[in-house]
Amino acid sequence: MRAFLFPGQGSQSVGMGAALADASQAARDTFGEVDEALGQNLFKLMREGPEDDLKLTENAQPAIMAHALAVFRALTREGGVSLEKVAHFVAGHSLGEYSALCAAGSFDLPTTAKLLKLRGQAMQAAVPVGVGAMAALLGADLQLAEKIAAAAAQGEICTVANDNDPSQVVISGHKGAIDRAIELAREMGAKRALPLPVSAPFHCPLMQPAAEAMADALSYVVLEAPAVPLYANVTAQPATDPDTIRSQLVEQVTGMVRWRETVANMFDAGVHEFVEVGGKVLGSMVKRITPDANVTSIVTIEDVEAAAKEIA
Repeated sequence: MRAFLFPGQGSQSVGMGAALADASQAARDTFGEVDEALGQNLFKLMREGPEDDLKLTENAQPAIMAHALAVFRALTREGGVSLEKVAHFVAGHSLGEYSALCAAGSFDLPTTAKLLKLRGQAMQAAVPVGVGAMAALLGADLQLAEKIAAAAAQGEICTVANDNDPSQVVISGHKGAIDRAIELAREMGAKRALPLPVSAPFHCPLMQPAAEAMADALSYVVLEAPAVPLYANVTAQPATDPDTIRSQLVEQVTGMVRWRETVANMFDAGVHEFVEVGGKVLGSMVKRITPDANVTSIVTIEDVEAAAKEIA
C-alpha cells in the first residue's frame, strides 16, 4: 500500500518551483492559478524572493501548497499517474493537510490558496510578535517533551505542537515558557533544544483566535469527500466524511500535529510506500519512525519522470 505525503511550513526557499515551471506546463498553470486566486504575484516571490517576504506565514503557507500541487499535477497530468489508482491514503503536515485535500479533490486549487492565505494571516494576527515562540527538542520523545513543557510552563502556555518522530518534538507557547524549556531541556534528558525562527506559536492554545477565523472561513466553502482517505493530524486516523474533516481542520490550528503516530498507524495498516510530494523533510521523518518503509521524495522534473515510470 502507498500514501502520498505533503510538507508543511519550513519547506519554503527562494527559487522553489522555478526549474519545475520551466520544464512543466502543468506546473506553470498551477502557479498561475494560485496567483490569480490570490490577486498576488506569489510565484515571482517564490522564484526571486526576498526571502524575508517568502518566510512570512501568509506567503509561506500558500507558496508551499502551490509548489506541492505543481509537483503533483506534473506527476498526474503529464506523468499519467492517477492518485486513486496508486495511493491508498493521503496525509499532510500541518498546512500540508490542505495540500493533501486539494490533491485528493476535496478543495479546488483557488479555494485552497485562499484558505491558506487566510490561515497564515490569522495565525500571525492571533499573537503579537514577541509574545510567543517555538522550539525543537532533539533527542526527546513525546513523553519527555511533555514533562519538559509542564516543568517550564509556570502558569504560561507551553505545550507540544508537533510530535514529528521518535527523536524530534516541537513545543509551542509563551516566549518566557519556551525560553525556560530550552534551559531545562538538557538537564531533563534532551540532547539539544533549538529555538525555531517562526513568527508565531503554532499549534497551541494561543492560536484560538486563528481557529475561530478558520471555523468561519471553512463554514462557507465546499469540501468534498477526498478520493482516498486523509490521515488527520489531530487524530492520526483516516477520515473521509467532509464534516469531520472540516472540524478537524479547525482543531488542527490549536492542536498537536501527531505525525509520528500518523506514519506509524499507516505503516501498521499496511502502507509501506510513502511518496513525499514537493519536499524532502517528511521522508526523513518517515524513515526514523518506520525504518523499513520505502520513501520517495518528488521535487524536480527528474523526480517526477522517475516516479511516473515507477508508480504509474
